[in-house]
Amino acid sequence: MINKAKDWVFSDPRLKQMKQDYAAYTEEDFKVWKILFERQIVNLPKAASKAYLDGIKEIGFTSDKIADFEDVNSRLAKSTGWAIQVVPGLIDDDLFFGLMNNKRFCSSTWLRKMEQLDYLEEPDMFHDAFAHMPLLTNQPYVDFLESLSGLALKHIENKWAIEILSRIYWFTIEFGLIREQGEVKIYGAGILSSAGETKYSLSDEPSHFDYDVRKIMNTPYWKDKFQDKYFIIESYEQLYESLPEIASVLEDMVSEEAK
Repeated sequence: MINKAKDWVFSDPRLKQMKQDYAAYTEEDFKVWKILFERQIVNLPKAASKAYLDGIKEIGFTSDKIADFEDVNSRLAKSTGWAIQVVPGLIDDDLFFGLMNNKRFCSSTWLRKMEQLDYLEEPDMFHDAFAHMPLLTNQPYVDFLESLSGLALKHIENKWAIEILSRIYWFTIEFGLIREQGEVKIYGAGILSSAGETKYSLSDEPSHFDYDVRKIMNTPYWKDKFQDKYFIIESYEQLYESLPEIASVLEDMVSEEAK
């Protein structure tokens, strides 16, 4: 089934032949990238996961240069074999998971405006690039993404199953924390791109829990405010190794809902 999905996704008519038009970025775009980059990068040496800090160096991001996807793809090809797929914005779940099951991470190419520096309803490329792409150099992390997406494709017609799996994605890839040498660090992209949530997520205000598949899959999340709870993994290998449990709990929850 996964092989069929891989054949199908690249011929999907919704997948337009989009590319990053680097020459189209304006002076304001470069200024926005620089402000966002410099404002957040100073918070991360003590807050972010080592894998992220290593990854942002490997991926070559700097404050003076908007992420160049051609360069990113060249670098990823030498590490994990992943690549960036340009998309117009939010896309259908089956296409989103289909691309990641084919080692393609989705990204927009537009940047927020100066008046939108602090809040956007839909993620822009600063979030997609600065927060997500450095960790695409980490093999267990991308193995987890690829396999989780394969699991989602098997249940793509079941909205409840996709909602359950989206909770795993949300509390790991977007808002996950990791314990490194006894200290809690950030690897979730939704936190890494937010100066406010970087500070908040590591504070005593929200609740912190050890990574618990069943608990996460039974926990709804918020899109419009900081989370009130975060889950801490011990390693990226733990994420990948939890996939059989995720599949098992998913079957239980889908069966229970069907009764």
